Amino acid sequence: MSFAHSRQAFLARLPILALAMASFGIGTTEFVIMGLLPDVAADLGVSIPSAGLLVTGYALGVTFGSPFLAMATAKMERRRVLLFLVSLFLLGNILCAVAPNYSLLMVARVITALGHGAFFGLGSVVAAGLVAPHKRVQAVALMFSGLTLANVLGVPFGTAMGQALGWRSTFWAVVAIGVVAFIALYLFVPRNIKAERTSFMAEARALGKLQVLLAMALSVLASASLFSVFTYITPILTDVTGVSPQNVTVVLLLFGVGLTVGNFIGGRLGDWRLMPAIIITLVALVLVLMMLTETVYQVWPALISLFVWGVVMFALVSPLQIRVVNEATGAPNLASTINQGAFNLGNAGGAWLGGLAINAGIGYAQIPWIGALIAVAALMLAVFSYLLDRKTEIDPQTAIGV
Repeated sequence: MSFAHSRQAFLARLPILALAMASFGIGTTEFVIMGLLPDVAADLGVSIPSAGLLVTGYALGVTFGSPFLAMATAKMERRRVLLFLVSLFLLGNILCAVAPNYSLLMVARVITALGHGAFFGLGSVVAAGLVAPHKRVQAVALMFSGLTLANVLGVPFGTAMGQALGWRSTFWAVVAIGVVAFIALYLFVPRNIKAERTSFMAEARALGKLQVLLAMALSVLASASLFSVFTYITPILTDVTGVSPQNVTVVLLLFGVGLTVGNFIGGRLGDWRLMPAIIITLVALVLVLMMLTETVYQVWPALISLFVWGVVMFALVSPLQIRVVNEATGAPNLASTINQGAFNLGNAGGAWLGGLAINAGIGYAQIPWIGALIAVAALMLAVFSYLLDRKTEIDPQTAIGV
């Protein structure tokens, strides 16, 4: 490959890299709060469970607020909307950094969450539209690489900074990342990306398609499978595996590396054959979670299993996002945004199911079985969706809409 061709390829990726920078900041602010909960609780004079509601509030903001924001901006030029959403992200994090009490911090977290789902939803569609059709999933995966790097770099360093300099310093650092992302989006995202002209009824019909609903249900189940286990990963590692509290961050860093690797693998698999790739990945997810119930008792087998789990889990994200966009013809931006809410609904539901199992007396070592069972449900749904695709392809009456 010549230098000129390499340079051209890099320049073509700059808009998607700008989207990835913004997703890095958004991912960091979403997840870093989990590592700062004791510091936030102590500073604001609330209990840790109350501080934990900041995570729930954020997830609900993404789930229920982002679609309304997507609809409100549906007819605006796409680059302008992206810049507006990053501005909202900046405002929310500034308010987090200066919030004098718990109530205002909760409001600030919800404001930040509103831009989250709409940004990832619109960003996925923009990224997919900037490349050739056979590279769409890879483009979305590149954008989501910012989210995986947030888990590898942003969250550990943000947590360390917050513990050393105070939790507010972390949010100021996220604001700085947001400013860089805003500048990058302003400079590199093409101007005049037009919104698709569609009516509210056309969008409602698109969102009501069975395959769109099945794709979103897959997103809910995949996310629930992850968070039914990941929410309790610290006590699993310390109480069962025997990892010291000081080394938990190192283990989570390894998991984050797995997420990053899986993100790029998922992009290539999705561009190969989308639904078969999703089904194969779900089979692997079930197997690795079952394996984790056996390997969790020893450090090195547990570390290997966690890395593989991260790879397999995030290999699902960009294919699931593109599946929704592909099926929701007529409302790709809104459907993509709602799918982000589906992921966050799965976050909350998975954490709740894992907690329910623990309260029922199931030991930490057996929690991965919960994730595996949810993954089995997702696998069955994916196979059903794929069979519907095949029926449409081979049934002439279905194909012509008879």
